[in-house]
Amino acid sequence: MKTAFASMLMASTIIAGVAPAMAEDVSLTIESWRNDDLQVWQEKIIPAFEKAHPDIKVTFQPAAPTEYNAALNAKLAAGSAGDLITCRPFDASLELYKKGYLAPVDDVKGMENFSDVAKAAWQTDDAKTTFCVPMASVIHGFIYNADAFKELGVEPPKTEQEFFDLLQKIKDDGTYIPLAMGTKDQWEAATMGYQNIGPDYWDGEKGRKALIAGEEKLTDPDWVKPFETLAKWAPYMGDGYQAQAYPDSQNLFTLGRAAIYPAGSWDISVFNAQADFKMGAFPPPVPEGGKCFISDQPDHALAMNAKTAHPEAARTFLEWVASKDFAELYGNALPGFFPLTNEKVELSDPLAKTFLSWRDSCEPTMRSTYQILSRGTPNLENETWTAAANVINGTVTPEEAAASLQKGLDSWYKPGK
Repeated sequence: MKTAFASMLMASTIIAGVAPAMAEDVSLTIESWRNDDLQVWQEKIIPAFEKAHPDIKVTFQPAAPTEYNAALNAKLAAGSAGDLITCRPFDASLELYKKGYLAPVDDVKGMENFSDVAKAAWQTDDAKTTFCVPMASVIHGFIYNADAFKELGVEPPKTEQEFFDLLQKIKDDGTYIPLAMGTKDQWEAATMGYQNIGPDYWDGEKGRKALIAGEEKLTDPDWVKPFETLAKWAPYMGDGYQAQAYPDSQNLFTLGRAAIYPAGSWDISVFNAQADFKMGAFPPPVPEGGKCFISDQPDHALAMNAKTAHPEAARTFLEWVASKDFAELYGNALPGFFPLTNEKVELSDPLAKTFLSWRDSCEPTMRSTYQILSRGTPNLENETWTAAANVINGTVTPEEAAASLQKGLDSWYKPGK
């Protein structure tokens, strides 16, 4: 009897000792390069999650953007990285998955709400495995000074011809620089120029995938035509645009000196804070007989560290990130970074709502150079920066720019290999 009582007492003692440990909160750490978003995560996103999941505590731990890749790789190799990993698009994250650092997320609840385009930036090349839950994209288009448009009696253009007629009318009036963009930094010429208007010519995803497959070349007419259109921008970009850097272009627009800004939606928050005039936006004007495409570029996502000590809690957080509730919260907390879910999301910022509305009338695609085609040397993405700037500057013809890009790509890329 004593032995039985002693056994029962020992068992109850063990259970009592274990119970508190089981009831302890789980703590998750998120690795990220998005240090500008720290306050948003601390004040809005994390409190919303912890309210619904009081047993899971979350810490957002950002690094400097330029240091993130190296620091994250070192932490993952040492086994000291956080439970959740913010993913850059395409190759950087794909390499982490190949090394076994990121867990597959195909079976995470909510992944069915993301399109193939939304997931493509965080999949294996054969699209069989997705390793990050899409969080946000940026959309390209044109932001305009609505007060200036009203003053000049002009409307946002829908076609390419209307676009150039508008630019000429603004130039003839002389009050405003028609287009706030320079070529000094080069990347804007490609990103807000070539990749902004290009999908309307190469038929969005159809052309992008055909280029990867080797079925189309950069010297084909549909890839040369965007350069031809870019060359026509030069007379409307203001005196000295060749020496104009990205911040200069932002300032020209927010100070009210330019009427139209070839844009990435990430500028919305900056412009909201700096411009004292009403703004509007329009998608890339459509060439004659064409249809509308938008560059809806996947920007960042979230993965689970394959070696996290808390896989269940990490999965719970990823399921929340895949939900409509997160999408709405995130999209409103960071105007210009758009949820990638197919579910209907309501945004409050007027300019962000305008950009997002284009998904209803334009087909989404992404920048043509980002998937697979910039893995070699010369790097197609970086070469496109130079090519687009040179075309606008008039130092090379559209045909010469396209031929140079294709020659560089042919030197290392063999489709299907």
